Parts: sequence; C-alpha cells; structure tokens
Amino acid sequence: MGHPFPIREIARQAGLSEATVDRVLNGRGGVRESTAREVRQAIADLDRQRTQVRLVGRTFMVDIVMQAPERFTTAIRAALEAELPSLHPAVLRSRFHFRETGPGGELVRILDRIARRGSQGVILKAPDVPEVTAAVGRLEAAGVPVVTLVTDLPASARLAYVGIDDRAAGATAAYLMGQWLGERPGNILTSLSSGFFRNEEEREMGFRSAMRARYPARTLVEIAEGQGLDATQYDLVRAALERDPDIRAVYSIGGGNIATLRAFDDLGRDCAVFVAHDLDHDNTRLLREHRLSAVLHHDLRQDVREACHTVMRAHGALPPAGPTLPSAIQVVTPYNMPPQAAV
Repeated sequence: MGHPFPIREIARQAGLSEATVDRVLNGRGGVRESTAREVRQAIADLDRQRTQVRLVGRTFMVDIVMQAPERFTTAIRAALEAELPSLHPAVLRSRFHFRETGPGGELVRILDRIARRGSQGVILKAPDVPEVTAAVGRLEAAGVPVVTLVTDLPASARLAYVGIDDRAAGATAAYLMGQWLGERPGNILTSLSSGFFRNEEEREMGFRSAMRARYPARTLVEIAEGQGLDATQYDLVRAALERDPDIRAVYSIGGGNIATLRAFDDLGRDCAVFVAHDLDHDNTRLLREHRLSAVLHHDLRQDVREACHTVMRAHGALPPAGPTLPSAIQVVTPYNMPPQAAV
C-alpha cells in the first residue's frame, strides 16, 4: 500500500493506533477488514488534503519591499493583514521595507541585505532600472524567490508578476475620458509619479494609443516625477495649468490627486473629468465627494494573496499552478464603491 505519509499522520487521520496502522501497511494480519478499509480511507483523505498536510506547522518569512507613497503602502499592509487567516494552516510573517522616494542605491542595499540575511521570499514594488534588476538577480542566485507586485521588472529574474494589465487599464481610462468629455473642447493632463515605474509607463502608452486612435484631436499634456506626493505634485500641476489654459481633464496615473485638485481650485479652474487609480484613503474620499469621475481599481487583497501563494509554491508547499493571470480591472464610480473601500 504505497503512500508518502508518516505512520503517525495516518494513525491520527484514521483514529487508530500507530501499531495497528503499521500492521495494516505491512500486511502482518491480525486486523479486521473494516480496520484496513479505515487505513486505506485515511491515506486517500490525506492524499486529497496533501496541500494542507504540507502546510501544517510551516512558517514563511517574507520581505515586502516597496517604493510608493504612504497611502499605498498602508493599503498593502492592510490587505496583507486581512489575508493572513486565509493562509492557514501555514503561518506567514512579514518584514516591511517601505519608502516613499530616495536614491536607487538605497533600495538596492535593502535587497542585497535581504539576500545576505536570507528570506523565503520578497514581494517587490520598485522602479524598473538596471541596478534593481541586478539586485533581483542576486536574490534569485541566493535562493530567494522574488514576486513583483503592481509594477513589473520583466527583464529581471523575478519569479512572477502579480497585478493588472496596465496597457488595458490605460486604454480603459482613454475610453472613459473620451465618452465623458464628448464634444466639449479641452486638453487632458496625464500625470505620472515617475517614468521609471513600468506600470505607469504602460498605462500611459495604453492611454495615449487609445486616445490617438479614437480621439486624435485631443491634446495630451504630460507631467512626471511628482513621486505621487502632494507637495511636489501641486507645483507640477499648477505650472502646467498656468502654461496651458485649455486643460480641462486629468488622467492621474501616479497619484497625488488631492494636490492636483487643489491646484485647479486655487486657479479657479474646473476639472470636467478626472480618472485615477486605486481605492486608497485619498481616492475613496475624493470619489465619495464626487471630485473624481472614476477610479480604476483592482483587488489588492487578491493580489497579495496570489503573491504569497506564489512564494509558497516556490518552496513546494502548494501544488504547481499555471501562469498568473492579470488581475481584473474594476471601474469604480461614486455609485458602485465596494463595501470594503477605505473609510
């Protein structure tokens, strides 16, 4: 009776003594046929529950490394903490390495320190620059699987990317923008936190391509490097509005939306359509106040859960799965906000 399970585990599953299970497995006799059936059933049950058996008592230490505004890292931390019960019977412990901005060398030092110290996985949101790609390679060489979250590093040795199809998201924003602006005149301000994040670059490409195909007469005005922070975003938006009196709409790719709207208000300008990303605390409030037209959102809890499962699969604790599919893009308006939206 072939099986991969310890006698102790089979005995516990069957509710029998280890000695009885040993006699059944080795055909020594002296047991009833009904008892042998109980042992065979226990092995079949364990085989179906193989995933849970592998997870019992397992603890995974994962490092979460992110360059992002505080409002986003707060949302990520909350999503992970909400998902921890779903990972049972495994236990996941996490170390957080969050920063809003800073030199690339600092992020590389964090990743290299993790490679030296050891970790069972890194969940990473970082700029797509050569020095970060090289650091991911060193992590992989040290046996630490890396999963990129929200923004990808496609040229790196990362194990998988978890997030939305950003070109599709940008095209969706263009479709909404064109429909809502209709025949009204006006230019569109596109705002990136940084040109070094792959997700923002692809959203901008998707937006620009769809606008060029469907609404070629619209002028797009781009600003970048506000880092999604209100202090720097305000100055960039205000300067763009002062240069161009025809800006009437905003596609916010990288955040800083409170500052963007304050710049419109301070100049007495109206923003007819405003499409943003992610239901963080700021955007939830702005959407409830009807200051945003729509938010393109994806379920961060689902993304974080998939990232954790990917790390666990890398250690053989979960069965293999197919390629990770892009997360669903949700178009959220003031009238269909999900119940779990931040308050």
